Amino acid sequence: MDTTRRDPDPEAMSAGLLDGDPMAQFAQWLAEAQGRGIPEPTAMLLATVSAQGRPRARTVLLKDHSQAGFTFYTNRTSRKGRDLSAHPMATVVFPWYAMGRQVTAEGSVQMMSQAASEPYFRSRPRGSQIGAWASRQSQVISSRAELELRVAELEQRWPAPGDIPMPDFWGGYLLVPSTVEFWQSGAYRLHDRLRYRRDGDGWLIERLSP
Repeated sequence: MDTTRRDPDPEAMSAGLLDGDPMAQFAQWLAEAQGRGIPEPTAMLLATVSAQGRPRARTVLLKDHSQAGFTFYTNRTSRKGRDLSAHPMATVVFPWYAMGRQVTAEGSVQMMSQAASEPYFRSRPRGSQIGAWASRQSQVISSRAELELRVAELEQRWPAPGDIPMPDFWGGYLLVPSTVEFWQSGAYRLHDRLRYRRDGDGWLIERLSP
């Protein structure tokens, strides 16, 4: 990423000015990205490894963040779902290019229970609930028409305003970070990189060379 610094404060990435907890610091940066109108600020690149050891990546949406970590939802039979079943580790990257910032978190991934996943499923638009049933995510289909026919059949099966049950093949995941790196662009590629690394029950903050 070859960009120039956009933050006028050269001390903005001083370790002494960062919050002691990476998730609190992440919340601050996310709020700034949202406040500046960054497109899709909760979009994150999710990288996984397949059972065959092949790296794979795609963009998903962050749906919650807390002291526990980063939460997202997906079809458990999708490629990423199968990857996480084989290797429950992942990396997520938040690429806030317009701000010259990036956050990268690495760690283990825990599959959330059906009960813990259902409140978010219920909050989704009805069309998205139908879509979760209709899509055999990552599987080959013959045409767009096949998908649309499946949607129409499901809409007849569960007509509005009745409830749509949550699929047992769909749910949430929690990435529990072991490291979280905050990257801010600098002139001449002298970027600021500060990484939080778990140390027992706390965190160490380390400055990395750009």
